[in-house]
Amino acid sequence: MSVHRADCPTLRQMTERHGERVIEVQWGRPKQDAPPLYPVDVRVEAVERPGLLRDVLDVFGKEKCNVISAQTQVSKGTNWMSLTVEVPDAGRLAKVLPQVAAMAGVRSARRR
Repeated sequence: MSVHRADCPTLRQMTERHGERVIEVQWGRPKQDAPPLYPVDVRVEAVERPGLLRDVLDVFGKEKCNVISAQTQVSKGTNWMSLTVEVPDAGRLAKVLPQVAAMAGVRSARRR
């Protein structure tokens, strides 16, 4: 299951193809003057090293992106991270992903 905003192109395509599978949902109201937050899945590939997860999480924290889920898997010296982060808009994600990608040993950081 996935949740999409009403103006999402993927939602429009899904509605056209499988309208019977689309249901309307509502979230709680955001705090007064606080922008709504959207969960986004992110994938990071990096050379395994001590403190890597902490360093990646620090970058998201400094940019005020709350990490609500994190899974890591190491295979043959490569660390694969699957993160779900809350962001107020795509611009925030566009700002933080290059910072993660620029970290020592990180091969890629992208939206899934």
